[in-house]
Amino acid sequence: MPVNVNKSGPKNRCFLSKDLGVVCFLFVVLFLAAGCSTTANQPPGEKTKEINKPSPSPVELIPEEKLCVYDLAVLGARQEVINAVSYDAAYRKLDYPDGDVPPDRGACTDVVIRAYRNAGIDLQKLIHEDMQAAFKSYPQNWGLDGPDPNIDHRRVPNQMKFFERHGQALTLSTAKADLADWQWGDVVYWKFTNGLEHCGIISDRKNDQGMPLAIHNAGLAREEDCLERWEIIGHYRYP
Repeated sequence: MPVNVNKSGPKNRCFLSKDLGVVCFLFVVLFLAAGCSTTANQPPGEKTKEINKPSPSPVELIPEEKLCVYDLAVLGARQEVINAVSYDAAYRKLDYPDGDVPPDRGACTDVVIRAYRNAGIDLQKLIHEDMQAAFKSYPQNWGLDGPDPNIDHRRVPNQMKFFERHGQALTLSTAKADLADWQWGDVVYWKFTNGLEHCGIISDRKNDQGMPLAIHNAGLAREEDCLERWEIIGHYRYP
């Protein structure tokens, strides 16, 4: 931020000599120049970052020891935005459990996975174990003979099926009367106009009309006012 220079210092006393007055004047000029130089030499965007820094969200005001699963899920999803994660849905060999793709990469489903992992919930393990127990109950869209812990949890239909089986299926309506049913930490699933499916985490921030924002990745992780942008096909709360 610019240096706050007090230009209204005490008046020169009448007994100062002319030479001393000149020295003082030069000192002030150099001081002001140094202040301008400090501001000008800041890293690009630093001043804008400070000025545009948003106020803490409701979750960010909760003491750490009082954060619940849904609070932690929001913070985990928001970290994707902070990390500027770019979209990458490529198949990768993962560790198991707690496997993850590179931290600067991820699909929309990885926003959900990492959100829950921040709350101590490993969807990779939970979905894999559930598919081992009830493989035929899950969508059979990929010609597989059994579960694959590298990719199953990163597929929208599998996430939706897991939450249908073990979570709460909630309203798809965004009418004003139903907005109270959209709580931060919920998971939302959309269908794009091209038929592709997408997902995100409901934020604790809202727009001016009380519509919650969503945290998602459709190219670059973002937190934005997009809940009604696409057709909503799923809304879940877990656990």
